[in-house]
Amino acid sequence: MNEEKTKQNEIVETESSDTESDISDDLAPEESSEEKDSGGGLTKDLETKLEAAKQEAKDSYDRLLRVSAEFENYKKRTAREVENFKKFANESLIKELLPVADNLERALESSVSEENTAGIAEGVRMTLKEIFRIFEKFAVTPIESVGKPFDPAFHEAVSQEISEEYPENTVVREFHKGYMIHDRLLRAAMVLVSKTKA
Repeated sequence: MNEEKTKQNEIVETESSDTESDISDDLAPEESSEEKDSGGGLTKDLETKLEAAKQEAKDSYDRLLRVSAEFENYKKRTAREVENFKKFANESLIKELLPVADNLERALESSVSEENTAGIAEGVRMTLKEIFRIFEKFAVTPIESVGKPFDPAFHEAVSQEISEEYPENTVVREFHKGYMIHDRLLRAAMVLVSKTKA
């Protein structure tokens, strides 16, 4: 009796192990296939993320280049503005001095004919010379007008005069000088312009 039970147990165990083996054989290919699928999906996911990261890095680099270029332009623009400010900072002061120079020139012209005013004339001449030295220091230069063609960019015509000495539209006389500061007009020359007989 015991022998029969032992045989039956052996048969059951053999069948059970065979069944488990069959089941594991059936499941093995499916699991490896799932692993394959999940591995392929993971690779695609990583590739997508890598491409996104590359694109983001490229966009960031492009932004950096743009910002760098803008900053360089800003620095150049600021340097130009500072340079212009330095060049023309004294413009209003010089403009105020111009009538003083005009008056001194007139005083000098009127005193030349009078002998007893020679000392005054010399003092005025020296003062005027000093003012012109200051003008030169700040890059202020007079505009030569008499005998030159009338140019509305540099001359302000107050009247016209018939002249046989000068061709038409030529500056005949200067009421007050024009001045430039560096390459900018500080004050236009006030002039009399020639015209031909009608």
